[in-house]
Amino acid sequence: MTSTASHPVPAPASSPGPSASTTSTRVLATSMAAVSVAGIVAGVLLTAGMSVPFSEWLFLAACAVLPSVGLLIALRRSDNPYGWLLLAAACCLGLGLLGVGILTTYGDGSGPLAVAAVLLTSALPVFYGLNWVFVPLIFPDGRLPSPRWRPVAWIAVVAIFLHWLGILLSPDEVYAFLPYGNPLGLEGMAGLLAALVGGFGQLAAFLVSLSVLVSLVLRARRGPRTERRLLRWMALGVAAGLSGSVLTVILEQVGQIGQGGHALSWLGVMTAMAALPVVITTAVFRHNLLDIRVGIRGSRLFLIFDLRPTVDELLTELGPGLEEVEPVKQLGRLAEAVRAGLETRWAAVALADGTRVVAGREDGEAVLTVPAGLGHIACGPKVVGRLNAEDRRLLGSLAVPIGLAIQSAGLAARLVNAQEAERRRIERNIHDGAQQQLVALIAGLELARATGGGPDSLTLLREQARQTLADLRELAAGIHPSVLSQGGLAEAVEERCSRLPVATTVTVDPALRSRRFPDEVEGAVYFTVSEAIANALKHADASRIEARLAWSGGRLRAAVSDDGRGFERDGSGHGGLGALADRMAALGGGLDVSSTPGEGTLVSAWVPVPD
Repeated sequence: MTSTASHPVPAPASSPGPSASTTSTRVLATSMAAVSVAGIVAGVLLTAGMSVPFSEWLFLAACAVLPSVGLLIALRRSDNPYGWLLLAAACCLGLGLLGVGILTTYGDGSGPLAVAAVLLTSALPVFYGLNWVFVPLIFPDGRLPSPRWRPVAWIAVVAIFLHWLGILLSPDEVYAFLPYGNPLGLEGMAGLLAALVGGFGQLAAFLVSLSVLVSLVLRARRGPRTERRLLRWMALGVAAGLSGSVLTVILEQVGQIGQGGHALSWLGVMTAMAALPVVITTAVFRHNLLDIRVGIRGSRLFLIFDLRPTVDELLTELGPGLEEVEPVKQLGRLAEAVRAGLETRWAAVALADGTRVVAGREDGEAVLTVPAGLGHIACGPKVVGRLNAEDRRLLGSLAVPIGLAIQSAGLAARLVNAQEAERRRIERNIHDGAQQQLVALIAGLELARATGGGPDSLTLLREQARQTLADLRELAAGIHPSVLSQGGLAEAVEERCSRLPVATTVTVDPALRSRRFPDEVEGAVYFTVSEAIANALKHADASRIEARLAWSGGRLRAAVSDDGRGFERDGSGHGGLGALADRMAALGGGLDVSSTPGEGTLVSAWVPVPD
């Protein structure tokens, strides 16, 4: 087992710009936040007039927290629906407050402006529904707590729709924020029905929000330890928001009596608007919600967002560097990327043969292990806190490219071992064959010179020299036959098969005779055919061998079949052809061996080549 420590990942000299999808995502998120903030500011200014009291400025600041945190999450975790939900709720809030401001300032109960203002104002019940139900329900990871909540979510959607419809169609007298009348309001029994529908929807949404609050409390007590504190904060925020909303409704119904009543009403509205955004902001700043962190940089105390990169960002930064290094070094850089991305004390990428590439100082057992191709990724504990669901999601996403790198490293190792084995085979053949013959030839020449050898001894020495030359040529042919370099693949295979002691048939696609391929392609195919023929002669006891070469569909194909004894496949790989299979795989091709006892063997190989 070997272990190597990787060096920190160097920053690339340049990285490609954001993709079109990333740009459109940023534009959409920024636009939604801008619409929300503009609506909130315009609504507050229109409602308060030119002289805006301090309480209204506080209200404006409280409302602006929601689009701000929604924008932050949407930009950094665009694949998570939570940020987009917050932006949607913020847009409804901004449009609703704008509608109220227009009704307060310019509303006269009729005309297109009044209709537009009522339509804008009807976005407020949608905001309340999203804020009461869905913002806490899918906290903190943007997903429902369990599939059992799907019917409840649909009930909430219907309730929000009924509340919105009631606001839109109810008579003037029902809702106090329509001081100049509702131009869309229905009269008589229809108006009463609309008011009942709206009230029922509001009540149903409130009851669903209470069930969500109960669920948060239970999850805060029984859920994973890493989420309990976040869930407690959210439960507190929901309870405060609902209490503020109930207080506001009660005061509106009984009438605000005296200065104390006005203060309580303002406090209820502020609590209803700010409770959940403040909780979510706290979760981001204090508990790294969705791995969005805030820290202090340097002695100047610059407040910064320390945002953990996404999978796409990590691969984009690593891409140029990975293309320039060997597979084993690629594993080192990927291990360092995992350690830095998850902020763990150490991370290791392990191959199937036991080789481990470690980033950081490996101390203690791994707390998280994920399969990656033919190996796995192991992570130590985090520097701060514990690994959460988002960490596991990130590691699972990185497992795909790391698995490919592990496969590449394993292939490279097998190729190196095959090359070393081939070098030793050549060395052994030279030592046992040609070298011994040359030693004998030299000894014979020395003896002939010392004894004045006659014609018979010289004839013997000449035959020994010829045999040595033939052996050297055969050895060189095993390395890279000259006919392959000069005549091409088809001619080399035919020459190889012309000297076999059994009946051999060679079938060559006519198009191959006038086409040359890269040296590495021709060499790989030739040696695969040669090794398959050698196996048929040595092990299969074959009486007939057939070799076929074809080129079609962008693939160069070679097949060798025999009528030998065959064998039972045990799933152990390609046997003696393993190194050649790796060689084919390195060229993007493949090799397959099929055999049945008593029915011979078929070796098929292919490699991609352009037409």
